[in-house]
Amino acid sequence: MRKLFKQYGLLVWLSLILIAGFVSTTVIAYLVSRDTLQQSIAEQALPITGDNIYSEVQKDMLRPVFMSSQMAHDTFVRDWLLAGEQDNQHIIKYLNEIRQRNNALSSFLVSDLSRNYYNAGGAIRTVTDNSSKDQWFFRARQSKSPYETTIDIDTVSRNLTVFINHRIVDYNGKFIGIIGLGLTADTMRNLIDSYQKRFQRSVYFVDQKGNIVLAANADRQGSSIQSIPGLNGIAATILANKKNASLHLEYKTDAAAMLVNSRFIPELGWHLLVEQDLGNSIKPLQDVFLVNLAISGAIMLAVLATLLICVRRYQQRIEKSAATDTLTTLLNRYAFDFIFRQALLDSERSRQPLCVILVDIDFFKKINDKQGHLIGDHVLKEIAMIAKRSLRESDVICRWGGEEFLIMLKNCTLEKATSIAETLRSTIAANDFSRTTSLAKTRLAVTVSMGVAQYKDNDSEDNVFERAEVALLQAKESGRNSVYFTE
Repeated sequence: MRKLFKQYGLLVWLSLILIAGFVSTTVIAYLVSRDTLQQSIAEQALPITGDNIYSEVQKDMLRPVFMSSQMAHDTFVRDWLLAGEQDNQHIIKYLNEIRQRNNALSSFLVSDLSRNYYNAGGAIRTVTDNSSKDQWFFRARQSKSPYETTIDIDTVSRNLTVFINHRIVDYNGKFIGIIGLGLTADTMRNLIDSYQKRFQRSVYFVDQKGNIVLAANADRQGSSIQSIPGLNGIAATILANKKNASLHLEYKTDAAAMLVNSRFIPELGWHLLVEQDLGNSIKPLQDVFLVNLAISGAIMLAVLATLLICVRRYQQRIEKSAATDTLTTLLNRYAFDFIFRQALLDSERSRQPLCVILVDIDFFKKINDKQGHLIGDHVLKEIAMIAKRSLRESDVICRWGGEEFLIMLKNCTLEKATSIAETLRSTIAANDFSRTTSLAKTRLAVTVSMGVAQYKDNDSEDNVFERAEVALLQAKESGRNSVYFTE
């Protein structure tokens, strides 16, 4: 592992830097995009949605308020009440026409003088202050606001109904009754549901006490925002806002983070809340982030793989260059020393003989001086090729010096090594070195002298090489082009 890290340490550090830079850049870009999106939703999208819904509310929900106001200021209604409520058919006909014209569930009038409750069907009952279902009348009677909006069960249709109760005063400002319209809560819920589908956000209305009075989700209606986890933390801020101005709020639950836009609608006396789940909004951004992460990761892996291949090839080239003689492509002396030491250990362990052959080219300096160094280089390469072809696969040859080669023969006796050396000597002597050079018309003969030595127990590397060199000197002194060995 340490060797592997030593070889590829730079690549590992470069990979870590690339990964750290890529991940940090991608994450920072995602966080910036997420925060920008969140800010855009809170400061632009939700307020715009709130404005659009408020416009829709004015068109769909506030029209009954305006109609109730017109009814309360209608001189016919006031004169009829002040005249003692003569001929009920007049007011019944009036209420019926108003109901039909506005497509309302009901239209009604309650006289403060007689306490009669009139609707399009006639005088149906009398309100009393000891009846819980009539408390809305006495509350509105004492109210300083010209009207209020309530949700209750209609006594005729038995449907949950949104009532707009508008105070009627005479020409001197004295309270004389209440008049208004009733719309089914289902109609209002359908309107809210259409808002939600159109704007892809949750929409609901909250009264001034914090109760959810209208919501598309029936399970939520009637609950209080002061008891809903997350919302209860911002409920006081919402209810304290009595101006028709947007509030940008946020709350978190165990499941999601919610952005809220709140505004008070004075015409209804309710707070309009528009919510958006931040997780749903960020989900597409997260998907893009993961896709970018996958694509960038694949690109990074491809780059690292390419870099690894290039570094590996470069290292192999360097290793080969460090261990190989560039001219002959044989092992150099440094690489041979390492292999020879391993071979000595194997020989001692296996008790198998090991021999070396030291080869020297005869009169090589004359070849360089007479034929030139290019021819000399050719001779070196040719001898290297002849030696590799003549040796066994387990044998190792290296360029030992300028014109010297050293051969290591594993599992080979001195007698066998001498025979191999003689065969190689004769092959080199018979070779025409001019066939592939500019000396094609003149035969170039080259001979070699060799010294053979066998490794003995407790020998050192130097001792083996010294004996081989002694044998080589004997071959040279005996006229060259010969093989000698030492015991």
